Amino acid sequence: MARPTDECAVAWQSLSGASDEPGWRTIPVTSAGRCQLSAGRRFPGNQEALLASFSAATLPVAERLPDGQGFSVERVDPHGDGKTWIALARAPSGGSELFATMVADVASALDAEAAADEARLLRIFIGRVRAWQEFMRKGAQALGPEEEIGLVGELIALASIIDAGLPAAIACEAWLGPVDGLRDFEIGTGGIEVKCTLSTVGFPARIGTLDQLDDSARQPLFVAGVRLRQVDSGQALPDFVETMRDVARGDVEAERVLGERLVAAGYFDAHASRYARRFVHASSRVVEVGPTFPRLTLAFVPAGITKASYEIDLDRAPGPNVGMDQALKRLGAL
Repeated sequence: MARPTDECAVAWQSLSGASDEPGWRTIPVTSAGRCQLSAGRRFPGNQEALLASFSAATLPVAERLPDGQGFSVERVDPHGDGKTWIALARAPSGGSELFATMVADVASALDAEAAADEARLLRIFIGRVRAWQEFMRKGAQALGPEEEIGLVGELIALASIIDAGLPAAIACEAWLGPVDGLRDFEIGTGGIEVKCTLSTVGFPARIGTLDQLDDSARQPLFVAGVRLRQVDSGQALPDFVETMRDVARGDVEAERVLGERLVAAGYFDAHASRYARRFVHASSRVVEVGPTFPRLTLAFVPAGITKASYEIDLDRAPGPNVGMDQALKRLGAL
Protein backbone atom coordinates (compact mmCIF):
# COMPACT_ATOMS: atom_id res chain seq x y z
CA MET A 1 0.00 0.00 0.00
CA ALA A 2 1.08 3.60 -0.48
CA ARG A 3 2.15 5.02 2.86
CA PRO A 4 0.49 8.36 3.79
CA THR A 5 2.88 11.22 4.38
CA ASP A 6 0.75 12.47 7.30
CA GLU A 7 2.45 10.07 9.76
CA CYS A 8 5.86 11.60 9.16
CA ALA A 9 4.52 15.14 8.86
CA VAL A 10 2.88 14.96 12.29
CA ALA A 11 6.00 13.42 13.81
CA TRP A 12 8.29 16.03 12.26
CA GLN A 13 6.06 18.81 13.55
CA SER A 14 6.08 17.41 17.08
CA LEU A 15 9.86 17.07 17.01
CA SER A 16 10.49 20.54 15.62
CA GLY A 17 12.02 23.24 17.72
CA ALA A 18 15.25 24.33 19.27
CA SER A 19 17.33 21.88 21.24
CA ASP A 20 20.26 22.53 23.51
CA GLU A 21 21.79 19.13 22.93
CA PRO A 22 23.06 17.88 19.55
CA GLY A 23 21.82 14.55 18.31
CA TRP A 24 18.74 12.79 17.02
CA ARG A 25 15.14 12.87 18.16
CA THR A 26 13.03 10.15 16.59
CA ILE A 27 9.48 8.80 16.68
CA PRO A 28 8.70 5.32 15.29
CA VAL A 29 5.99 5.67 12.66
CA THR A 30 5.58 2.20 11.24
CA SER A 31 7.38 -0.89 10.02
CA ALA A 32 7.84 -2.40 6.59
CA GLY A 33 8.37 -6.05 7.34
CA ARG A 34 11.56 -6.35 9.40
CA CYS A 35 12.51 -2.74 8.73
CA GLN A 36 11.45 -0.18 11.35
CA LEU A 37 10.79 3.30 9.98
CA SER A 38 11.05 6.38 12.18
CA ALA A 39 10.55 10.06 11.56
CA GLY A 40 13.34 12.13 13.00
CA ARG A 41 15.14 15.42 13.29
CA ARG A 42 18.80 15.99 13.98
CA PHE A 43 19.86 18.91 16.10
CA PRO A 44 21.13 21.56 16.02
CA GLY A 45 20.25 21.55 12.30
CA ASN A 46 16.60 20.58 12.89
CA GLN A 47 16.32 18.93 9.44
CA GLU A 48 13.61 16.34 8.75
CA ALA A 49 14.65 12.74 8.15
CA LEU A 50 13.32 9.26 7.58
CA LEU A 51 15.35 6.70 9.52
CA ALA A 52 15.33 3.01 8.65
CA SER A 53 16.65 0.50 11.17
CA PHE A 54 17.71 -3.10 10.59
CA SER A 55 18.53 -5.58 13.35
CA ALA A 56 20.58 -8.01 11.28
CA ALA A 57 21.40 -6.51 7.88
CA THR A 58 24.60 -4.50 7.49
CA LEU A 59 26.21 -2.33 4.85
CA PRO A 60 29.87 -2.68 3.85
CA VAL A 61 31.89 0.14 5.39
CA ALA A 62 33.32 1.02 1.98
CA GLU A 63 29.94 1.32 0.26
CA ARG A 64 29.28 4.83 -0.94
CA LEU A 65 25.80 6.01 -0.06
CA PRO A 66 23.74 8.16 -2.42
CA ASP A 67 23.88 11.91 -1.94
CA GLY A 68 21.79 14.20 -4.09
CA GLN A 69 20.68 17.77 -4.45
CA GLY A 70 18.16 18.34 -1.69
CA PHE A 71 18.90 15.31 0.49
CA SER A 72 21.63 13.27 2.13
CA VAL A 73 21.93 9.64 3.18
CA GLU A 74 24.23 8.49 5.95
CA ARG A 75 24.84 5.80 8.52
CA VAL A 76 23.76 7.00 11.95
CA ASP A 77 23.49 5.63 15.48
CA PRO A 78 20.69 7.60 17.13
CA HIS A 79 20.12 5.27 20.09
CA GLY A 80 23.31 3.24 20.46
CA ASP A 81 21.36 0.01 20.14
CA GLY A 82 23.75 -1.84 17.81
CA LYS A 83 21.32 -1.83 14.88
CA THR A 84 22.07 -0.64 11.36
CA TRP A 85 20.46 2.79 11.01
CA ILE A 86 20.29 4.69 7.71
CA ALA A 87 19.03 8.27 7.71
CA LEU A 88 17.50 9.92 4.65
CA ALA A 89 17.57 13.61 5.57
CA ARG A 90 16.41 16.77 3.83
CA ALA A 91 19.19 19.21 3.05
CA PRO A 92 18.62 22.93 3.69
CA SER A 93 18.40 23.45 -0.08
CA GLY A 94 15.76 20.75 -0.53
CA GLY A 95 12.07 21.49 -0.85
CA SER A 96 9.93 20.05 1.94
CA GLU A 97 7.10 18.97 -0.39
CA LEU A 98 9.42 17.09 -2.74
CA PHE A 99 11.20 15.50 0.19
CA ALA A 100 7.88 14.31 1.63
CA THR A 101 7.03 12.76 -1.76
CA MET A 102 10.41 11.04 -1.77
CA VAL A 103 9.90 9.66 1.73
CA ALA A 104 6.46 8.31 0.81
CA ASP A 105 7.83 6.66 -2.34
CA VAL A 106 10.75 5.01 -0.53
CA ALA A 107 8.44 3.73 2.20
CA SER A 108 5.99 2.39 -0.40
CA ALA A 109 8.82 0.54 -2.14
CA LEU A 110 9.63 -1.14 1.17
CA ASP A 111 5.95 -1.91 1.75
CA ALA A 112 5.75 -3.69 -1.59
CA GLU A 113 8.29 -6.26 -0.41
CA ALA A 114 7.57 -6.31 3.31
CA ALA A 115 7.91 -10.10 3.38
CA ALA A 116 11.53 -9.95 2.16
CA ASP A 117 14.49 -10.50 4.46
CA GLU A 118 16.35 -7.57 6.00
CA ALA A 119 19.24 -7.68 3.55
CA ARG A 120 16.90 -7.27 0.61
CA LEU A 121 14.90 -4.51 2.32
CA LEU A 122 18.12 -2.62 2.94
CA ARG A 123 19.07 -2.94 -0.73
CA ILE A 124 15.58 -1.76 -1.73
CA PHE A 125 15.95 1.30 0.49
CA ILE A 126 19.34 2.22 -0.97
CA GLY A 127 18.30 1.42 -4.55
CA ARG A 128 15.20 3.58 -4.39
CA VAL A 129 17.16 6.50 -2.98
CA ARG A 130 19.74 6.12 -5.76
CA ALA A 131 16.90 6.41 -8.28
CA TRP A 132 15.80 9.65 -6.61
CA GLN A 133 19.40 10.84 -6.72
CA GLU A 134 19.37 10.46 -10.50
CA PHE A 135 15.99 12.18 -10.79
CA MET A 136 17.17 15.16 -8.76
CA ARG A 137 20.42 15.33 -10.72
CA LYS A 138 18.32 15.85 -13.84
CA GLY A 139 16.44 18.76 -12.31
CA ALA A 140 13.55 17.15 -10.39
CA GLN A 141 10.93 18.27 -12.91
CA ALA A 142 8.12 16.54 -14.79
CA LEU A 143 9.16 15.23 -18.19
CA GLY A 144 9.23 17.64 -21.11
CA PRO A 145 7.71 16.74 -24.50
CA GLU A 146 10.91 15.23 -25.92
CA GLU A 147 11.62 13.29 -22.73
CA GLU A 148 8.04 12.02 -22.73
CA ILE A 149 8.43 10.63 -26.26
CA GLY A 150 11.83 9.21 -25.41
CA LEU A 151 10.46 7.32 -22.41
CA VAL A 152 7.59 5.89 -24.48
CA GLY A 153 10.15 4.64 -27.00
CA GLU A 154 12.29 3.02 -24.32
CA LEU A 155 9.26 1.31 -22.75
CA ILE A 156 8.24 -0.05 -26.15
CA ALA A 157 11.78 -1.35 -26.67
CA LEU A 158 11.79 -2.87 -23.16
CA ALA A 159 8.52 -4.67 -23.88
CA SER A 160 9.94 -5.92 -27.20
CA ILE A 161 13.05 -7.27 -25.47
CA ILE A 162 10.91 -9.19 -22.97
CA ASP A 163 8.58 -10.43 -25.73
CA ALA A 164 11.63 -11.78 -27.56
CA GLY A 165 12.40 -14.02 -24.60
CA LEU A 166 14.66 -12.16 -22.16
CA PRO A 167 13.39 -12.54 -18.56
CA ALA A 168 11.72 -9.37 -17.29
CA ALA A 169 14.11 -8.87 -14.36
CA ILE A 170 17.19 -9.16 -16.58
CA ALA A 171 15.67 -6.84 -19.19
CA CYS A 172 14.80 -4.20 -16.59
CA GLU A 173 18.29 -4.43 -15.08
CA ALA A 174 19.76 -3.94 -18.56
CA TRP A 175 17.72 -0.76 -19.05
CA LEU A 176 20.33 1.85 -18.17
CA GLY A 177 19.01 4.87 -20.04
CA PRO A 178 17.24 6.34 -16.98
CA VAL A 179 20.39 6.01 -14.85
CA ASP A 180 22.53 7.87 -17.34
CA GLY A 181 23.95 4.80 -19.06
CA LEU A 182 26.00 5.38 -22.18
CA ARG A 183 23.37 3.42 -24.10
CA ASP A 184 19.76 2.73 -23.25
CA PHE A 185 20.35 -1.02 -22.88
CA GLU A 186 23.56 -2.87 -22.06
CA ILE A 187 22.85 -6.52 -22.89
CA GLY A 188 25.18 -9.45 -23.32
CA THR A 189 28.36 -8.40 -25.10
CA GLY A 190 27.02 -5.14 -26.48
CA GLY A 191 24.14 -2.73 -26.34
CA ILE A 192 21.03 -1.22 -27.87
CA GLU A 193 20.46 2.50 -28.26
CA VAL A 194 16.80 3.52 -28.64
CA LYS A 195 15.63 6.51 -30.65
CA CYS A 196 12.01 7.57 -30.92
CA THR A 197 10.29 10.02 -33.25
CA LEU A 198 6.92 11.42 -34.29
CA SER A 199 8.33 12.57 -37.61
CA THR A 200 6.57 11.33 -40.73
CA VAL A 201 9.37 12.48 -43.04
CA GLY A 202 12.75 10.96 -42.23
CA PHE A 203 13.81 9.77 -38.79
CA PRO A 204 15.85 12.47 -37.05
CA ALA A 205 17.90 11.00 -34.21
CA ARG A 206 20.13 13.06 -31.95
CA ILE A 207 23.40 11.46 -30.83
CA GLY A 208 24.62 13.12 -27.65
CA THR A 209 28.28 12.10 -27.48
CA LEU A 210 31.13 10.65 -29.52
CA ASP A 211 30.96 7.52 -27.34
CA GLN A 212 27.30 6.71 -27.87
CA LEU A 213 27.72 4.85 -31.17
CA ASP A 214 31.30 3.71 -30.54
CA ASP A 215 31.41 -0.09 -30.58
CA SER A 216 35.15 -0.44 -30.09
CA ALA A 217 34.81 -1.69 -26.50
CA ARG A 218 31.51 -3.62 -26.62
CA GLN A 219 30.07 -5.36 -29.66
CA PRO A 220 27.70 -5.66 -31.34
CA LEU A 221 25.83 -2.38 -31.06
CA PHE A 222 22.31 -1.82 -32.39
CA VAL A 223 20.12 1.22 -32.87
CA ALA A 224 16.39 0.63 -32.40
CA GLY A 225 14.30 3.29 -34.08
CA VAL A 226 10.74 3.51 -32.74
CA ARG A 227 8.27 5.56 -34.75
CA LEU A 228 5.11 6.85 -33.07
CA ARG A 229 1.98 8.49 -34.40
CA GLN A 230 -0.03 10.86 -32.26
CA VAL A 231 -3.73 9.97 -32.41
CA ASP A 232 -6.66 10.46 -30.05
CA SER A 233 -7.33 6.72 -29.90
CA GLY A 234 -3.78 5.89 -28.82
CA GLN A 235 -2.17 5.44 -25.42
CA ALA A 236 -0.70 8.12 -23.19
CA LEU A 237 2.62 7.68 -21.39
CA PRO A 238 0.89 6.48 -18.18
CA ASP A 239 -0.79 3.72 -20.22
CA PHE A 240 2.58 2.51 -21.52
CA VAL A 241 3.89 2.56 -17.95
CA GLU A 242 0.95 0.49 -16.67
CA THR A 243 1.39 -2.01 -19.50
CA MET A 244 5.00 -2.52 -18.47
CA ARG A 245 4.04 -2.82 -14.82
CA ASP A 246 1.59 -5.56 -15.82
CA VAL A 247 4.42 -7.37 -17.62
CA ALA A 248 6.64 -7.17 -14.52
CA ARG A 249 3.91 -7.98 -12.01
CA GLY A 250 4.60 -11.16 -10.06
CA ASP A 251 8.36 -10.94 -10.56
CA VAL A 252 9.50 -9.07 -7.46
CA GLU A 253 12.94 -8.26 -8.85
CA ALA A 254 11.52 -6.97 -12.13
CA GLU A 255 8.98 -4.87 -10.22
CA ARG A 256 11.70 -3.42 -7.99
CA VAL A 257 14.08 -2.49 -10.80
CA LEU A 258 11.31 -1.16 -13.03
CA GLY A 259 10.10 1.08 -10.20
CA GLU A 260 13.61 2.41 -9.65
CA ARG A 261 14.15 3.07 -13.35
CA LEU A 262 10.86 4.96 -13.66
CA VAL A 263 11.78 7.19 -10.72
CA ALA A 264 15.24 7.82 -12.19
CA ALA A 265 13.64 8.65 -15.54
CA GLY A 266 11.46 11.25 -13.84
CA TYR A 267 8.11 9.48 -14.15
CA PHE A 268 5.69 9.70 -11.22
CA ASP A 269 2.04 8.72 -11.10
CA ALA A 270 1.26 12.09 -9.54
CA HIS A 271 2.24 13.73 -12.85
CA ALA A 272 0.09 11.41 -14.99
CA SER A 273 -2.47 14.09 -15.89
CA ARG A 274 0.30 16.19 -17.47
CA TYR A 275 0.88 13.60 -20.17
CA ALA A 276 -2.22 14.09 -22.29
CA ARG A 277 -0.80 13.18 -25.69
CA ARG A 278 -1.75 9.77 -26.98
CA PHE A 279 0.37 7.64 -29.30
CA VAL A 280 0.32 4.45 -31.31
CA HIS A 281 3.41 2.45 -32.12
CA ALA A 282 3.64 2.79 -35.89
CA SER A 283 6.82 0.80 -36.59
CA SER A 284 10.25 -0.18 -35.31
CA ARG A 285 13.55 -0.85 -37.05
CA VAL A 286 16.55 -2.44 -35.36
CA VAL A 287 19.81 -1.88 -37.27
CA GLU A 288 23.31 -3.02 -36.40
CA VAL A 289 25.91 -0.29 -36.22
CA GLY A 290 28.42 -1.45 -38.82
CA PRO A 291 31.27 0.12 -40.81
CA THR A 292 28.92 2.09 -43.07
CA PHE A 293 26.57 3.32 -40.34
CA PRO A 294 26.53 7.14 -40.17
CA ARG A 295 28.29 8.09 -36.95
CA LEU A 296 31.05 10.11 -35.34
CA THR A 297 33.44 8.55 -32.83
CA LEU A 298 36.73 9.63 -31.28
CA ALA A 299 38.55 7.43 -33.78
CA PHE A 300 36.87 9.07 -36.76
CA VAL A 301 36.97 12.81 -36.10
CA PRO A 302 39.84 15.25 -36.68
CA ALA A 303 42.50 15.34 -33.97
CA GLY A 304 41.63 17.85 -31.29
CA ILE A 305 37.88 17.25 -31.27
CA THR A 306 37.00 15.70 -27.93
CA LYS A 307 33.24 16.34 -27.64
CA ALA A 308 30.40 16.57 -30.15
CA SER A 309 26.68 16.00 -30.51
CA TYR A 310 25.06 15.51 -33.89
CA GLU A 311 21.92 14.34 -35.68
CA ILE A 312 21.47 11.54 -38.16
CA ASP A 313 18.55 10.34 -40.26
CA LEU A 314 17.93 6.73 -39.29
CA ASP A 315 15.82 6.20 -42.40
CA ARG A 316 18.99 6.71 -44.43
CA ALA A 317 21.17 4.45 -42.31
CA PRO A 318 22.12 1.35 -44.31
CA GLY A 319 21.40 -2.12 -43.06
CA PRO A 320 18.46 -4.51 -42.77
CA ASN A 321 15.92 -4.47 -39.98
CA VAL A 322 17.12 -7.47 -37.96
CA GLY A 323 14.33 -7.27 -35.39
CA MET A 324 14.73 -7.44 -31.65
CA ASP A 325 14.94 -11.22 -31.40
CA GLN A 326 17.84 -11.47 -33.84
CA ALA A 327 19.59 -8.55 -32.18
CA LEU A 328 19.38 -10.30 -28.80
CA LYS A 329 20.76 -13.49 -30.32
CA ARG A 330 23.67 -11.57 -31.80
CA LEU A 331 24.26 -10.02 -28.38
CA GLY A 332 24.41 -13.48 -26.81
CA ALA A 333 21.42 -12.76 -24.59
CA LEU A 334 19.21 -15.51 -26.05
